[in-house]
Amino acid sequence: MKKFNIKVILSLLTLVFLNSCEAIKYKKVSAKDFPPQPEQRVQKNMEEGRGFQVFGKNKRGGEFEFANSNSMWRASLDTIDFIPLLSVDYGGGLIITDWYNDGGENQESIKLTIKFLSNEIRSDSIDVKVFKKKCLSMNNCKTTSTESELNSELKLAILKKAAIYEKNKMTKNKRKYFQPKTGNTNN
Repeated sequence: MKKFNIKVILSLLTLVFLNSCEAIKYKKVSAKDFPPQPEQRVQKNMEEGRGFQVFGKNKRGGEFEFANSNSMWRASLDTIDFIPLLSVDYGGGLIITDWYNDGGENQESIKLTIKFLSNEIRSDSIDVKVFKKKCLSMNNCKTTSTESELNSELKLAILKKAAIYEKNKMTKNKRKYFQPKTGNTNN
């Protein structure tokens, strides 16, 4: 009896699957519409948005630019170039420096964290945090996060440099693409 129930269930499932295949409509296509090389077919399908791509450039993702073309990023790295870097993540928009001591007698070191909230050159698009570590002995250190003048000075210096970089980039592009025509026709 048990084998009979299983056979009936399998038969019904087969009928359901076969019946649902009837609903698929196939349209006639011409071989002229599709390139014969597989690479070209894959490229055409990707351009039309059919399928997916495991490796390579995804055109539907976010817009990323190289780190050296982002004015805020370049200005930040140029401003803190005297401090060794611990971690730099352009994709995540984060720069973390290593502990820095100017070599003076005081046992105070600083560490910076710069977080980018947007690519725009505005004061609210960057977050600068300064951490101070004061060591009385090798094993007796106290670390604090401070909101001091250094935070605002670093932020201001980064924004000024970024504005200069952006201005230079605009004038360079303007000269390159919009050069005024001169009376010389010998070109």
